[in-house]
Amino acid sequence: MAENNHSEALNKWRLILGKNAEGHIDFNGSENETGLYESMESTLDYLYNMEYGDEVMHLERHGGSGDSVLQAAEWIEKVRKLFPKRTVEILEKQALDHFGLTELLTDKQVLSKMQPNMDLLKTVMQYKHLMKSDVLIEAKRIIQKVVDELTEKIQSDIRKSLLGKLNRNMPSNVKSMRNLDIKKTIQRNLKNFDKDQNQIVLKNVYFSSRTKRYNKWRVIIAVDESGSMLDSVIYSAVMAGIFAKLPMIETKLVIFDTSVVDLSEYVDDPVEVLLGVQLGGGTDINNAVSYCETLCNNPYETVYVVVTDLYEGSNLGYLLKTCSDIISSGSKMIFLTALDRDSNPAYDVNLGQKLADMGAFVGAMTPEQLGDHIGKMIR
Repeated sequence: MAENNHSEALNKWRLILGKNAEGHIDFNGSENETGLYESMESTLDYLYNMEYGDEVMHLERHGGSGDSVLQAAEWIEKVRKLFPKRTVEILEKQALDHFGLTELLTDKQVLSKMQPNMDLLKTVMQYKHLMKSDVLIEAKRIIQKVVDELTEKIQSDIRKSLLGKLNRNMPSNVKSMRNLDIKKTIQRNLKNFDKDQNQIVLKNVYFSSRTKRYNKWRVIIAVDESGSMLDSVIYSAVMAGIFAKLPMIETKLVIFDTSVVDLSEYVDDPVEVLLGVQLGGGTDINNAVSYCETLCNNPYETVYVVVTDLYEGSNLGYLLKTCSDIISSGSKMIFLTALDRDSNPAYDVNLGQKLADMGAFVGAMTPEQLGDHIGKMIR
């Protein structure tokens, strides 16, 4: 124990002194531990070397620069992965002037000139808690614009996956062989029978929309709001908003770190959901899943979607027991290690395997794949 404390003290002193101490004080520990400390050191150097004349950040020092803002966002995202929340808050405040972000947080006009896109949305998400009220109004406009674009891109495929069988009573604007209503087409054109040619002349062809006879399913979405899950948080809010507008699904939405916040009353408004997210903090997956269990009223028609990297900060045994009980009750469980366009997961593989062995789905998905997967479940 004393040796571990000594190594930890040396590692902290090396972080304080920086790379100038290399060769005099080296990082101690396993390969993973030393790799972690090296990442922390390079991240700190990225900011503090400027104090000594080293322009290592290569950022132009004028507020509102798009490249500077987005580069800063990448840096702060790395900080949140490596350091505890209190340290992040200190580094964040000290970084504002160095990154040229002060105007972004205080000048509405600067923010209004920037092009709304996914990268800018992530930057706004990371710094919105520091924005003044008038700037936050402009930030909300940016969030709305990007959310609308994402929704437009993916909702058509989601609805198609979930709406199911042909509805013969409803005409469709989609004219494809798949939607052709042969019976109605023949019946409506019988009056056009050509006796000379001995055949029906098709003056009008009818198509049917797709729908499903269903019992209402409840989809409970729990989203880990840690900084490393930012892309997935955004897509989860958009997906929940799409689900909420579908007739066969009742959607519940919660976000969590070590606490749980139920945002179900805002589920049809992704912008309000994203404004309510506070990135960072620890992770208590069991606490979130246990709360979600209280939202279930019919296990056999309930799907739990837990969006998390599976790095549990609480009691692992309790989490496995809770999930086992839920699956045994007849509910479906999906653990999404990433929900975004790239679907590049970084997660606790060991915990993922244990959950998969219980019968849960564990893996990364694009939004369209999630819609198709849930569609198969409820059909």
